[in-house]
Amino acid sequence: MATQDDKQSNRYVNDLRRFSFAQGEVKNVRGKFLPFTVAGIFLIVAGIYGNLSLQVAPQDVFMLVCASAIGGYMALNIGANDVANNMGPAVGSKVLTVLSAVLIAAVFESAGALLAGGDVVKTVSKGIINPGEGVALTDFRNLMLSALLAAALWINLATYLNAPVSTTHSIVGGVMGGGIAAAGFGLVNWVTLSKIAASWVISPVFGGFVAASLLFLIEMKIMRPADRNAAARKWVPVLIGLMAGAFMAYMAMKGLKKIWKPDLATIIVMSVLALVGAWAASVPFVASRAKQIGSRKKEIYSLFNLPLIMGVALLCFAHGANDVANAVGPLAAIVSTFSGDEIAAKVGIPFWVMLIGAGGLALGLLLFGPKLINTVGDKITRLNAPRAYCVALASAITVLIATTLGLPVSSTHIAIGAIFGIGFLRESLENPNRTRLKPGHRINQTADEAFDNIQSRLKRKLVRRRFVLSIAAAWVITVPASALLSASLFYVLHLL
Repeated sequence: MATQDDKQSNRYVNDLRRFSFAQGEVKNVRGKFLPFTVAGIFLIVAGIYGNLSLQVAPQDVFMLVCASAIGGYMALNIGANDVANNMGPAVGSKVLTVLSAVLIAAVFESAGALLAGGDVVKTVSKGIINPGEGVALTDFRNLMLSALLAAALWINLATYLNAPVSTTHSIVGGVMGGGIAAAGFGLVNWVTLSKIAASWVISPVFGGFVAASLLFLIEMKIMRPADRNAAARKWVPVLIGLMAGAFMAYMAMKGLKKIWKPDLATIIVMSVLALVGAWAASVPFVASRAKQIGSRKKEIYSLFNLPLIMGVALLCFAHGANDVANAVGPLAAIVSTFSGDEIAAKVGIPFWVMLIGAGGLALGLLLFGPKLINTVGDKITRLNAPRAYCVALASAITVLIATTLGLPVSSTHIAIGAIFGIGFLRESLENPNRTRLKPGHRINQTADEAFDNIQSRLKRKLVRRRFVLSIAAAWVITVPASALLSASLFYVLHLL
């Protein structure tokens, strides 16, 4: 029988457990709400910063503050969604930790947005619709604001539901829906929109082709030879050189255009010099590393760690240059209307507008990206360092080409297309024999049925097909959903 002291002691223990549990729950809730608190502070600062950066009439202050804050909100969602998808291959292959991937992405996303995002911003803000003289200035501002808010809300909802949607699709649908609500279907520039829609199909196919081609080269030249170590010492520096040449070409054409505008011959010379220089510098590095390892596949994989990290950095730079348009394109269009009474034919991109977009991209990744950063690396097919390198470099090359052409393609489409390309190439090359018919299974089947059954079992699928339908459905529904939401928001703003 328990004494009074024992009962008292048990009460103390139970009270202590309750207190510890409550304290843990408070910390848990605090940890969950901290990112949202920081994000809220960023949006307030973005609104105030926009108001301080541009002097407007008193009646326009509310519009400017709202547009700046919503532009920051859109940038946060892009950072949490698209940027996390781009980092998936590096994290899924275990080359980078989540923390190191987040830090690299934050730096290079911001650099790409600030140095090379201008041309694409003009396409998103002014190329999808033709305002002309048929839209009043106030309606144009409401149109862009509703498009921006609709796209941000849709991406936020899709991210919460773990749906793989395209931020580019969202903003294009938002601008289109708002434009139709403002002045009918004639306002939409269907030629430009058709080019953008074509890029949605071309970009994943091209990304898959490039990634599969790179992996095929690696398999044939490095992994298949008897002496993998010697083959890697020869070919890994070549791959690093090719990547350096591509990056130099893009920087010469786009990244440094504000301070340096070389001709085509100079760009070619600089790219060749970068290719040769990177190759020469990487030869002793790769040779030194190769001496410390053997010829096993897992050991050879480690030689791709540095090229993969460089490829990821290049991908993040390209993504920042391309997808900052989704955040600040409509904001830049709204800002341009405050300088006069007409809708300008060309939009100047103020530095403070780009800064809001770059800051939102980086902060969204830091606050919300770690939750989604593993999805792309694990969902479709298994990745290792060479495969992840091929995905990252193929995605970067495709985005760079799109940015050069001024087309706001979806980096999500490109990355997923590249991973599918890797997976299907693995199936064609490996054709693994993993399972066999059990003895006595379906003994009454015909010879043809038995042969077909054996063949189906011998070819194990290395790509998860079920994701094709879910991803395709998300891609299809995004444009009409964001367009409908944008049109509804425009009608609400118009009534106000």
